[in-house]
Amino acid sequence: MKEGNIVYIFRHGQTYYNKNKIFTGWKDSKLTSKGIEQAKKISNQLKDKKIDVAIQTSLSRSKDTLKYVLRFHPECKKILTDDRIIERNYGSLSGKTHKHITEKFGEEQYQKWHRGYSIQNRPPKGECFEDVEKRVRKFIIWLKAYISKNKVNIAISAHGNSIRLFRKIMENLSITQTEKLEIPYDKVYIYRI
Repeated sequence: MKEGNIVYIFRHGQTYYNKNKIFTGWKDSKLTSKGIEQAKKISNQLKDKKIDVAIQTSLSRSKDTLKYVLRFHPECKKILTDDRIIERNYGSLSGKTHKHITEKFGEEQYQKWHRGYSIQNRPPKGECFEDVEKRVRKFIIWLKAYISKNKVNIAISAHGNSIRLFRKIMENLSITQTEKLEIPYDKVYIYRI
């Protein structure tokens, strides 16, 4: 792959909320020691790539993962913060365990809230995949224009659900395919713009 106009997007490392199966959403949960190791693994995968610009969200797990990646990239002179690629807002579920929600509302409702695409499956005061897709789509339109104008490689430290919708758009996936996607903590997705 030639250098230039490439996007490297990856998920932050495991957090304490992830480890304990707690709906995190926009709550700030720090990386575990395993999460730091995963961030280092991403860092090693990208150490020989050229990164001109980096994008993070306002959540510390995104920023902290990116710090490990950028250790090898003194050429990266610009870090942008953009919450169009922030994690999905789980609303009233945020801070509650998956087990608690399943026990209180049942497995079927848990699954709808956890992986539901449409607004009928939106958690109370939160976002469904459809909501996240709208803001990620706006981000991608901006991203393509930015890359086209500046001819740069960009690293994006994002979140499981924003990457899920990023992949849906970039790979033309169906809703069913998107709902089934698993986004590992230590994988880099690469796109040429």
